[in-house]
Amino acid sequence: MKYLSDIEIAQNAKMLPIVDIAKKLGIDADDIELYGKYKAKIPLSLRNDEKIAKSNLILVTAITPTPAGEGKTTVSIGLNEGLNKIGKKAIAVLREPSLGPVFGIKGGAAGGGYAQVVPMEDINLHFTGDFSAIEKANNLLAALIDNNIQSKTRNLNIDPRTIVWKRVMDMNDRALRDITIGLGGVFNGVPRQDGFNITPASEVMAILCMTEDFVDLKTRLGNIFIGFTFDKKPIYARDLKAENAMAILLKDAVKPNLVQTLENNPAIIHGGPFANIAQGTNTIIATKMGLSLADYVVTEAGFGADLGAEKFLNIKCVAGGLKPKAVVLVATIRALRHHGGARKEEYNTPCLDKVKKGFVNLEKHIENIKKFGITPVVAINKFPADTTNEIDYIIEKCKDLGIEAVVAEEWAKGGDGMTEIAQVIVDNIDKGENEFKALYDWNIPIIEKIETIAKEIYGADGVDFSKKALSDLKKITNLGLDQLPVCMAKTQKSLSDNDKAVGRPHDFRVTVREFEYAVGAGFVIPILGKMMRMPGLPATPASEGMFIDNDGKISGLS
Repeated sequence: MKYLSDIEIAQNAKMLPIVDIAKKLGIDADDIELYGKYKAKIPLSLRNDEKIAKSNLILVTAITPTPAGEGKTTVSIGLNEGLNKIGKKAIAVLREPSLGPVFGIKGGAAGGGYAQVVPMEDINLHFTGDFSAIEKANNLLAALIDNNIQSKTRNLNIDPRTIVWKRVMDMNDRALRDITIGLGGVFNGVPRQDGFNITPASEVMAILCMTEDFVDLKTRLGNIFIGFTFDKKPIYARDLKAENAMAILLKDAVKPNLVQTLENNPAIIHGGPFANIAQGTNTIIATKMGLSLADYVVTEAGFGADLGAEKFLNIKCVAGGLKPKAVVLVATIRALRHHGGARKEEYNTPCLDKVKKGFVNLEKHIENIKKFGITPVVAINKFPADTTNEIDYIIEKCKDLGIEAVVAEEWAKGGDGMTEIAQVIVDNIDKGENEFKALYDWNIPIIEKIETIAKEIYGADGVDFSKKALSDLKKITNLGLDQLPVCMAKTQKSLSDNDKAVGRPHDFRVTVREFEYAVGAGFVIPILGKMMRMPGLPATPASEGMFIDNDGKISGLS
């Protein structure tokens, strides 16, 4: 059977004008800022704190994924459709896609099949320009730093060897990871080592996602740590008087974006940090806007629950005062085969024995979510190669653990394939048994926070720190950052820091190689293993399969 591609389905969609979607949320046409016919910005003035406290926040996360991902965004969109199908006023609040994965290996992040947000091409490409604004704000600060080093009259005595601020671009380009700038003579700046991060891994992106309002945005931008002077004094963006100019570049990017699903239900898309090297969730502003406008908000956190969900619950929820009422844990048969030992070419080959062996990964993630005071609901994201006996095995094993597992068929059926799980989620919330609690107190020592996550979430026996990491810890203490949460940078391919250790690893320790400081965003970042902030393209980039015709119609985008 031939299936339509994601982009073919999206291009056949009958979209409503965005003003009609806004009306479904009780927003007057004059209160949104139009970006064409099908996209709009929502003003921050529509936030309603009283309504936020009464609405229901639902987090969608997943087991440890295969390289292609297990469909959290697709499930999130489908669940939004399903909730609306059963008569609930619901909205999906999601992250914006990064061009790096779009043209690299994973493709876009607008959902798939019959559970997508549209206009799909716009969302996956330049959208409303938020990523561009983040790049410009980030790179303005980089330019101000180098300009100050060059200056003879307003020099802050910055030691170029200590500068931690990098430039960014939203593309996978490994050649820019480590570069030398300022070559070519005295008029071209002071030579020093530098590099690029990918935009979703930037602190400006993290700040946008953690900020509460425009005043908070400026404060956080000013708190960005740059490096030290030659006499060991810390330098921040505010010392360069950079925060207002950076905020000016972000004045529109700070507003959430309103779009629609294939079934013409509202969706907000805003912010896009990666979950393996940043906090991996959409903005606090967008989440609270969704809670202000709907009774049920479906959101997602990147990669497996050991990454995105852990950071969503320990960092974002605590910082924003959010209390999720339910968690959906996405599992796929192919991922369980993978964790049971299947090779890539065997992911779509039925094998109950491999599913049985790989179930330990799902079991560990179920245990982890329970540690936050929430009993998850498992969504079995169905693929064509799944068999009945494999699905039934998961359902029964989950039942033995006191967990409801429901088949999710949003990819093939849209909202019609998600009404059962939507009702299960509503019933789960209505029981009132879930009571969110963070895993650790921000005030405990940094090392204790890291050990708590490593032992409780990853299942590690302990944590080792390199000499560089121990030196960084002293700087963290001296900078007064001890009471910030930790945003662990770790491979998404394993519960451990070894990307080859699939399933549920045992008898292992993790190693913190070094730390990065996101003072403006409000967390410190322990780097585990060989994590990088600028990915590279695969041998065969997704871009090679894309085409645009003479009428501007795009194909091959997914």
